[in-house]
Amino acid sequence: MAGTDRDRTLLTEGPAIILVEPQMAENIGMVARAMANFGLAELRLVNPRDGWPNDKARATASRADHVIDAAKVYATLPEAIADLNFVFATTARRRDGFKPVRGPVEAGRALRARFAAGEKTGILFGRERIGLENEEVGLADEIVTFPVNPAFASLNIAQAVLLMSYEWMKSGLDSETDTAFAGPRIVPAEKELLQGLFRHLEEALEARGYFRPPAKKPKMVDNLRAVLTRPGFTEAEIKVLRGVVASLDYFSPKEPRGAGYPERKARADREAGTGRGAGTGGASPNDAAGEGGEGDA
Repeated sequence: MAGTDRDRTLLTEGPAIILVEPQMAENIGMVARAMANFGLAELRLVNPRDGWPNDKARATASRADHVIDAAKVYATLPEAIADLNFVFATTARRRDGFKPVRGPVEAGRALRARFAAGEKTGILFGRERIGLENEEVGLADEIVTFPVNPAFASLNIAQAVLLMSYEWMKSGLDSETDTAFAGPRIVPAEKELLQGLFRHLEEALEARGYFRPPAKKPKMVDNLRAVLTRPGFTEAEIKVLRGVVASLDYFSPKEPRGAGYPERKARADREAGTGRGAGTGGASPNDAAGEGGEGDA
């Protein structure tokens, strides 16, 4: 599977996922996959319609075989939750009774706290078509419901399991902004490099007759500087841009290399750190693009 690191230790902890009379084996398989994505491994099935084990469930589990192989089947819901200390029931509609109702974020944190205290917990999910019966909700300690479109509140059972599994894993992170991997550390380039880019660009545009009428050149230059100082370019990004500008300068429509090209090119190369001097004589647009490519992350 894309993104799977098989050298990592497989997470297999947390609440049991209990499916009450699931109607389609394919949905069970997708539930197993969602569980495996977020470190859950204990799947309990109450009277599955298509029987168990089931090849269709394994096929749609997408290699979450450890969940499928360990799944347990129970004849009744009371048997399925008999050894648990605390149980949430998921539902999309209001129920009569006096049970506390939580959102998924709060429920995930509550499950994490009980897990840390050594309690065995579970989450009930009902049938694809009608969900949980009132009597089945009555066997749970609390209710968890999702903030969904009230005019279209029904969730696929695998989607519902995915949401709760995600909240379970998120509740164990040091920060809710944690991610599986980090991007590169971005360090803005020194101002000297940025000023070199400004000079290079201004000279290239001047050679191409960009600043028209001449009286407006100061304002046009100010605008260009304002645009180019906004992103906070890195040194590598400035090298890429210098390569682009060098290509534009090389193909000046009025003069193939523009007035004073060798001197400008040599200075641009020094400032960009490419190591090419004025005496190379063989520079080409492809060379400029290649220099820029060195900084392409």
